[in-house]
Amino acid sequence: MSTWPRFIEIRTFGVIVPRTRKTTKCSRLTGLALAGFVVALFALSDGASAAATPVYPKLFGTKEKSSKNLKPFPKWTGVLTRFFKDTGLPEGSCEDTTFNKCHLAYWGEFIEKLTDASPMEQLRSINTYMNEATYITDPRNYSKKDYWATPKQFFDHDGDCEDYAIAKFTSLRALGWDNDHIRIIVLQDLNLKIAHAVLVAYVEGEAWILDNQLKQIVTADTIHHYRPFFFLNENGWWIHRQ
Repeated sequence: MSTWPRFIEIRTFGVIVPRTRKTTKCSRLTGLALAGFVVALFALSDGASAAATPVYPKLFGTKEKSSKNLKPFPKWTGVLTRFFKDTGLPEGSCEDTTFNKCHLAYWGEFIEKLTDASPMEQLRSINTYMNEATYITDPRNYSKKDYWATPKQFFDHDGDCEDYAIAKFTSLRALGWDNDHIRIIVLQDLNLKIAHAVLVAYVEGEAWILDNQLKQIVTADTIHHYRPFFFLNENGWWIHRQ
């Protein structure tokens, strides 16, 4: 995977101009075809060797098994590839709706203000900032059942739950967070009976959830209606079982 530059060197990163918008619930991740997809993941995990990673607290009462083979996740590897290829930002005003160099400068200022902040303050700020975007479904946004957007696309067009999680993941990576300390989770919301995606960040052995459905970040042990399917970061993926 590409080496992450320090935030001041980033030329591919998007940003949202400050705004106040209502965030709605995440819809089904229909493009994942979760029932068959999860069955396939269980089959793949049986042959996967355990990765040498730190011991993390159990999430939502499950045990995890890891693999470094990301081939089953073309949407995730694809969005990372496109993220690192986004170039050629145009000149423009920060009032423009299309991301440009003015927005990049604004984003750089926002990131710079967070560089000396504590990890918890960084999490809270990034979560609040990204959750200002408007929720919009993939069929309406991209005429596709399921599309994983780059941060630039998210900031240009808003997005759905996995787009919030991706933007938060890449934001923390730009701030210098270790890849092993953050993961995107695809899970089932047992209350709403829909698939959902959030970000988990590990701070001093505690798992914190950054969720577009929640205004505040919360610890994973306070949530009892999520059942995780799998986790992702740049190093690999984790299957979760009861």
